[in-house]
Amino acid sequence: MNAKMPELRKKAMSLPLLPGVYIMKNRKDEIIYIGKAKKLKNRVSQYFGSQNRHSVKVLKMVENVDHFDYIVTDSEFEALVLECSLIKQHKPKYNILLKDDKGYSYIEISGDKYKKISAVLQKGDDPNAEYIGPYTSSFAVKQSVDTANKIFKLYQCNKSFPRDFRKARPCLNYYISQCCGVCTGKVSEKEYNENFNQALRFLKGDTQSVINELNGKMLEASENLEFEAAAKYRDKITAINKMKDKQKVVYNNIEEQDVFACAENDGTACLAVLRFSDNKLYDSEHFFFDTSEDSPETQRAEFITSFYNMRSNIPRRITVEGEVEDRELLEKWLSDKKGKKVTIFVPARGTQVEVVKMCKENAVEKLALYKGKSGKTVAVLEELQNLLGLKTTPDYIESYDISHTAGSDSVGGMIVFKDGKPYKKAYRRFSIKSFANDDYGSMNEVLTRRFNEYVLNKDKNDAEGFGKLPDLILLDGGEGQVNAVMPVLREFGLEIPVFGMVKDDKHHTRAIAFDGGEIEINSKRQVFTLISDIQNEVHRFSIDYHHKKHTKSTISLSLTKINGIGEAKARALLKHFKTVSAIKKATVEELCEVKGINKELAKNVVKFYNR
Repeated sequence: MNAKMPELRKKAMSLPLLPGVYIMKNRKDEIIYIGKAKKLKNRVSQYFGSQNRHSVKVLKMVENVDHFDYIVTDSEFEALVLECSLIKQHKPKYNILLKDDKGYSYIEISGDKYKKISAVLQKGDDPNAEYIGPYTSSFAVKQSVDTANKIFKLYQCNKSFPRDFRKARPCLNYYISQCCGVCTGKVSEKEYNENFNQALRFLKGDTQSVINELNGKMLEASENLEFEAAAKYRDKITAINKMKDKQKVVYNNIEEQDVFACAENDGTACLAVLRFSDNKLYDSEHFFFDTSEDSPETQRAEFITSFYNMRSNIPRRITVEGEVEDRELLEKWLSDKKGKKVTIFVPARGTQVEVVKMCKENAVEKLALYKGKSGKTVAVLEELQNLLGLKTTPDYIESYDISHTAGSDSVGGMIVFKDGKPYKKAYRRFSIKSFANDDYGSMNEVLTRRFNEYVLNKDKNDAEGFGKLPDLILLDGGEGQVNAVMPVLREFGLEIPVFGMVKDDKHHTRAIAFDGGEIEINSKRQVFTLISDIQNEVHRFSIDYHHKKHTKSTISLSLTKINGIGEAKARALLKHFKTVSAIKKATVEELCEVKGINKELAKNVVKFYNR
């Protein structure tokens, strides 16, 4: 803990209730964080109060604060402008900094006899190569080059022709009709150059002229009964039109705007930005950073501020997935920078919602790749988070079930789903010690024992069992089960979301129960599948343990028929020999090796089974 905390809090409490900017500094007098506030006293004092509410990132920042300065402004708008200016100037370590460091991209045309088109980030060493550009968007360059190569079937491998004719079998691109197969030696230089020139004109935006030319060649080939050649021209025309139609459908009525969406998972967030102009997506960017405890509205405001603080190209409309803090303030700042009115827009329906959804999917996929997870997993966990109103993504889920036969041999099972998949290293079993025929009492006992173990193991870096707290607890049962365990969580001072998994009359998952009602999940296909998998798995695990215990109990009961053998000695025999078959084959001497079994009892066992 920062030793200067009392001193810093005292200074913060003396600040005025006025708008302004605060500047956090470390012992070297380096600026580590800059923020704005509507009321300086209220905002700054929050950092030096209770530390339990802060995220890891904020805790680290506060730990490094040695002193702070502040500047009072006349208005919140002036505070925003000053904050942006200072952040741009000092680039503090703990501010969200979405840097504009992409550089430029080029379209490279190789100097080979059979020319190749590539997207590159910088000019190469080939003196015979030609370059078109520079372009500010590597996304647009790569997308355009890939499209041109596929439509006009230009080669994309590293071979050089005609040197490498017929030296190897054609690659996959040839067999999926994305390359004309120059390597086979069957494509003439004239035919290839015709394709190349059309691709180059297409890249330069002369699309309609290329289509007209292809139409003419197709008609000419048809009249000359060259139907195979005519079909090739037709396929190119169809591919170009499909590409144009796809853009027209997805991006219609989107003249000039940027779209923002964010995905969060396991303490990391990914901000995706799609940039549109003239009804076309011309750029795509994404940024990774640590999540904070700030509200989504506050985070969106920070994203937008940081993004345009380093950019002069501001569109007339900025579309976001949800509300933005101080929207009017941000709109005024952006409008002043652009010199024209800028609007921040939250869509409710129509094409704009679809575009935001596409941006969100991009953020989810990028984050999944970054975290080494599948986009589907990230999406379903985020959907579950939204459905249940959780503060964080439930990456680590614990689920519990009770199993018994008419109250006997009662057991509890705990399973874990990590990143949407069973994490069997963390599974645990409980033999119920009380509440023999009371599911609610048994569940209470299991959770009590589980969190007692947490208290004992939390400082041992146990990431695969009791030493780790779950993001979510799911109980096999309804509202009654939830109510049975809530006192346990309160007793341990834990704030872990708890829900029940409700089945229908056919024992199929139907809904999620909580303290006050149920949430239907049938319409949420991905969430429904995940919850069903969890419920089936915890049920299987608990029943398996119960069957083993019940079988062992039944066998132990049969051993008690032997004169002098009670339940304790029967369990000792089973523990030592593992099976009844092994006990039957044991000699008197081997039986005497078991604790509590003397020679007389051993003879009784041998006599019993011999009879």
